[in-house]
Amino acid sequence: MDQSPEATSSPTALRGVMPADLLERDARCPFDPAPGLVARRGGDPVQPLPLANGARAWLVTGFDEARAVLADPRFSNDRIRHPDATQMTAEQASSGACPIDVPERQDGMFIFMDPPEHTRLRSLLTGQFTVRRMRALEARLREIAVEHIDAMRAAGTSADLVPAYALPLPSLMICELLGVDYADRETFQRNTGVALSSTSSDEEKARAGGELYAFIAGLVAAKRAERTDDLLSGLVHDADPPLTDAQLIDMSLVLLGAGHETTANNLALGMFALLERPEQLAALRTDPSLIDGTVEELLRYCSIIQLGVSRVATADVELGGVTVAAGETVVLGTPETNRDPRHWDAPDDLDVRRERAPHLAFGHGIHQCLGQQLARAEMRVGISELVTRMPDLRLAVPAEEVPLRNDMLIFGVHALPVTWG
Repeated sequence: MDQSPEATSSPTALRGVMPADLLERDARCPFDPAPGLVARRGGDPVQPLPLANGARAWLVTGFDEARAVLADPRFSNDRIRHPDATQMTAEQASSGACPIDVPERQDGMFIFMDPPEHTRLRSLLTGQFTVRRMRALEARLREIAVEHIDAMRAAGTSADLVPAYALPLPSLMICELLGVDYADRETFQRNTGVALSSTSSDEEKARAGGELYAFIAGLVAAKRAERTDDLLSGLVHDADPPLTDAQLIDMSLVLLGAGHETTANNLALGMFALLERPEQLAALRTDPSLIDGTVEELLRYCSIIQLGVSRVATADVELGGVTVAAGETVVLGTPETNRDPRHWDAPDDLDVRRERAPHLAFGHGIHQCLGQQLARAEMRVGISELVTRMPDLRLAVPAEEVPLRNDMLIFGVHALPVTWG
């Protein structure tokens, strides 16, 4: 939950400055990168990226080069001190982006910080998301999955898999971990959706952000008044030195938003991909031990993070045969970096038997997704239970009629109509 939320910063700003062919996937090939990214394959791994605001930026499509950016401390993720070209107006871009001298930051938006501020806040959370701890949650995840599968079956022979299954599974889990009443899920799900939509107006986004902030502020106040056994209470009462309300609210917003939005879309899009590749689904049904590899392959193959991951060079850096000058922005084309033919054989094929290799679905380096083990557990359980308990599951509409989230910065499907029986 550290890398993925980077892509939620400003979808409207990105859509206003990025070439459209880099952002919208083709409904005929919904699992492939956007056509503009595919067209750049075979070219240089770091290419000039023209922005509509007139700023100079670079697009990284090579796996090794993207991984290098994410691991290099000369590339900053502090968007306050180092302005990001993708978030600028034309006026800001024409005046030139200069580093801004800011005293110690008092907010808690650690995903947009550099060390040491990032290190201190992230370290408060790392122990909550270990492999061992996430494995221990699988029994509860399985209970949630089975409950929702049983509810779908009891309701008939068809459903929309997004609200009936893919969204509740991670939402319930992150609510339980943070100590949020699941009955309040509509508040954060609705407002997060508005914030992530590239079609939302500034007024709509401001209103949604205000409602989210007020909701979390009330939650923090309740935890201060009475400690409960959950992650947020631990942050409120155990952090040393203590965290301010502003820091607690920001950190909670990151965890709550990332904890349901990204995994829900990975799960729904992953099941869509398997239903459209029946030979791969059959292989998994025949050999359930393939589930771990299937999850990794779906994370690579679907790559729901579009073009929201960027960094700003704080010094001149040689990268992929070009010099990225200090102050310039690099944008990672994650869907294409995860299809780099230098790194994978037949990268456009979904292969649940593929030998496991590193991918960038969760990022890399100090901002690598904090909740990746939770996401893996949710996908592992969510997919395996569907495959086992609903062997006749199939799409209820032609694949080209499944509505894609091309209006959102985190890709996926708005709905996934399925049927059985």
